[in-house]
Amino acid sequence: MTRILLVEDSKFLRLVTERALAHAGYEVLTAADGESALQLAREKRPHLILLDLLLPKIAGLDVLKALKSDPATAAIAVVVLTGMSQKNEDRLRKDGAFAFWGKSELALDKGPHSLLNAMAEIIKKLNLEVPPDPLAAAR
Repeated sequence: MTRILLVEDSKFLRLVTERALAHAGYEVLTAADGESALQLAREKRPHLILLDLLLPKIAGLDVLKALKSDPATAAIAVVVLTGMSQKNEDRLRKDGAFAFWGKSELALDKGPHSLLNAMAEIIKKLNLEVPPDPLAAAR
C-alpha cells in the first residue's frame, strides 16, 4: 500500500484530504507543522509527501530542503501543495520538488475527484501502487 505523508496546517484541508486519500486506498500519515513533518518522514519513510509551503515551526520550503539534504529522506518524492502562485514552480523543482499542485486547481470544495486523479497520475509516474479503484471515495 502506498504511504503518503500529508503536511498541512489547515485542520479542515488536512481532514478533507486525509479522508479522501484514505477512502481511496492510500495509507495516510498527517502532520500540521514542518517540525512534525520532518520527524514523521524520518521515522515512517512515506513513499510520497504532500507538502504545504506555509507551515508553522519550519516553513515548507525549509522542510523540502531538509528532506532533500538528508540521505534518509532524499529519495522520497515531494509534491508541493500550496495556495501560492505557480511562478515558484521552477524554483521548487530545483529545490527537489517532484511536482507542484495549486490548491485551487484541486477544487476540494467540489469533491475529491481532482485530487484523486492527480494523485493517481503522480503515483503511476513514481511506479508505486495505485489502489484498485482510487476514485471510490468520490462516489
